[in-house]
Amino acid sequence: MTTKPEQKLIFAVPKGRILREVAPLLTACDILPEAEFMDEDSRKLRFTTNHPELDIIRVRAFDVATFVAYGGAQLGVVGSDAVEEFNYTELYSPLDLGIGTCRLSVAMPEADLKAEDPSKWSHIRVATKYPSLTARHFAKRGVQAECIKLNGAMEIAPALGLVRRIVDLVSTGSTLKANNLVEVEKILDVSSRLIVNRSAFKTRPEETGRWIEAFRQAVYPQS
Repeated sequence: MTTKPEQKLIFAVPKGRILREVAPLLTACDILPEAEFMDEDSRKLRFTTNHPELDIIRVRAFDVATFVAYGGAQLGVVGSDAVEEFNYTELYSPLDLGIGTCRLSVAMPEADLKAEDPSKWSHIRVATKYPSLTARHFAKRGVQAECIKLNGAMEIAPALGLVRRIVDLVSTGSTLKANNLVEVEKILDVSSRLIVNRSAFKTRPEETGRWIEAFRQAVYPQS
């Protein structure tokens, strides 16, 4: 029996570094995409798998959360930073995959740290890819944060006078150091999560549940 395109489950995965970390998990779950899937130069966005009822789409990391939340895809892999930034009510995040680990932190020029105490901030201007998450974080501290949204090159913003503070993902800290910035506060630890559209989880429980369990066994084989 042929599965109609509209009946297929769509699994959304992010491009780039996380895709390479996700690939072994896909294999462990017996999801084998067509060969072009791992070709980073391919312009193709949707790929078939060895399961006629399952296709994979490859999109920008932040867009994974949006595709799944609005039903363009039923399952996906996305960083917990995106889950927290968008705070979509339609996203169910049943599983931490233990990949893509880093942290979201506040950083500032090292010279400024010698002259002020971040714990005494009352109002700051911040450059970040995470304006909603950043504003909520500082509001809990009683700090008014003016957030300027940038999609990249955050570390150069203080040197150019755009802002004196940034909020960005930090892994080793080498990029901060190269730009004379220091990490002054961690907002949250970040890792990649399996996410599911809540409506799909209710209306297609057997199909979505099968893949949740497959990923659970791939990440926690003894459970």
